[in-house]
Amino acid sequence: MEKKLLVQRRELLGYSQQDVADLVGIDRSYYTKIENGLTPSVKVAKALGYHLGFDWTFFLMMIV
Repeated sequence: MEKKLLVQRRELLGYSQQDVADLVGIDRSYYTKIENGLTPSVKVAKALGYHLGFDWTFFLMMIV
């Protein structure tokens, strides 16, 4: 997911980076890397999609 969109979605929901990391079960530093463009694992992408309310396959579109 484009960095800007992921940050906007998180902020729209009122979450901090730590909040999202806790919901997903990952370190905040890993989540920060995802916001900065790192493609997450499928498991993490699915959890992010669930908790932030978007289709997790969006991450896959950013790889191509």
